[in-house]
Amino acid sequence: MANIIRWDPVREMVTMRDSMDRVFEDFFRRSPANVEGYGTIDINIVQTDDAVVIKASIPGIKPEDINISISGDTLSIRGETKEDEDFKNFDYHIREMRYGSFARSILLPSRIVSDKAKAEFENGVLKLTLPKAEEVKPKTITIKAK
Repeated sequence: MANIIRWDPVREMVTMRDSMDRVFEDFFRRSPANVEGYGTIDINIVQTDDAVVIKASIPGIKPEDINISISGDTLSIRGETKEDEDFKNFDYHIREMRYGSFARSILLPSRIVSDKAKAEFENGVLKLTLPKAEEVKPKTITIKAK
């Protein structure tokens, strides 16, 4: 015997509203990082006892085309990729490589000494080592027994 389900237009509207809510939640749930231009810069941030280490994947960029700045507790990485001049006047069959400026700002997890920061760039990966300020480094207190 077949079950007959009564049509309820309100139920369908609720389902549609739930779908729209999910769309907006996904949009606003994205990373609070400031991303401009062609897309995101993938990063990893690690804290050690002495430093904050950041690795950023920036393939196809020359180190001299990357600008790194620290203002207060915010790190900004900016740069620009230029379009390949050899193929500028051709019709593309597939064009997935992006060109233009990019930027990402990251709130640092602790206070750092920006004067002692180090930046290395190898194989499209930027590695920043930002030493922590002395007041935020963990301190060990030894106990003397009597």
